[in-house]
Amino acid sequence: MKVLGLISGTSMDGIDTAVADLRLAGDTVVLTPLHATGSPYPERVHAELLAALPPNDCTAAKMCQLDTWVGQAFAKAATQTLANHPDLELVASLGQTIYHWVEGDRCEGTLQLGQPAWIAEATGLPTVADLRARDVARGGHGAPLAAILDALWLGGRDDRTWVGLNLGGIANITVVAPGRAPIAYDTGPGNALLDLTARRVGQHQDENGELAADGTVQHDLLKLLLLEPYYARPAPKSTGKELFHVGYLDGTEHRAVEDVLATLVELTAITIADACHTHGANVVVASGGGVRNPVLMRALERRLAPAELRVSDDFGLPSDAKEGYLTALLGFLTWQGVPANGRLLGSVTPGRGPLRPPPPPDIPVTKLRVEAPDASR
Repeated sequence: MKVLGLISGTSMDGIDTAVADLRLAGDTVVLTPLHATGSPYPERVHAELLAALPPNDCTAAKMCQLDTWVGQAFAKAATQTLANHPDLELVASLGQTIYHWVEGDRCEGTLQLGQPAWIAEATGLPTVADLRARDVARGGHGAPLAAILDALWLGGRDDRTWVGLNLGGIANITVVAPGRAPIAYDTGPGNALLDLTARRVGQHQDENGELAADGTVQHDLLKLLLLEPYYARPAPKSTGKELFHVGYLDGTEHRAVEDVLATLVELTAITIADACHTHGANVVVASGGGVRNPVLMRALERRLAPAELRVSDDFGLPSDAKEGYLTALLGFLTWQGVPANGRLLGSVTPGRGPLRPPPPPDIPVTKLRVEAPDASR
């Protein structure tokens, strides 16, 4: 079936949409990436989302407005995609994470905005949403759900230890090794602190790492930042902008923005590499917005050695759109009755017709294969 995946990451820079052809072939999900794009939030919605993040307060009225506005923005992105792909059968939405509630080593709750009723009403298609909440309810962290794709996709390739790395606002890894259960968790900041620092000079982000390339790593600041207790906590663990928010950089205002950015690039590279080395990584497959930052990628390559750094494009999955395809996969699994992380995730909002999911498969799904689109179709 053709599935549309929708997500806005912790960077909150807009909505990623990805259309996938998904089918079951025995114990394998076959995913064919068909189309992916991104659309920015309306300027007002983007500003209001950022203003609602910690350490700021947010009223119930504002939260209701944001849930509606984000839902409407997702619905618009979905209808635009549907116009070009009228054979879509299902929509899956991971929404916009606005708060991730963690106490010690336990996730107590997570909140994603973007009311799915707006999407189902606009498209007429059944919409799978609230995918993180069920994972939290079963005792998981609700993040990183990329582990579901990575474990199916990277597992069983050879006798090496493979790591799926997502370089979003928060960086996360999935460790897949022969004879061991997959391990997945957030390592710490990815692009979040970099973006916040770039805004000090009026930029949405440090495009191509140009500012960081002109800076010098401040080792006293780096040493201080590495004292953050989160890095020493055992996995599984998760984090977000509740910790790594604008207030986290208080005291760096007197330093040159270029130097702060160079230091934060090194912080991200070190914390990711330390986590990967802990698990004996041989191959690290990166995706997400951070892949477009050559300064960060060079720092990662240096810190990860002797592990090999690759990008998901090398294996058929577009690095800019991996989370969109992940979302489509999660919706497909739920619709097909296939558990992920031990549970059927999410809730389903009906489209214009009654819900008619197929019977669940007779055998467990244990693999994912990415296939290139058929150019003749």
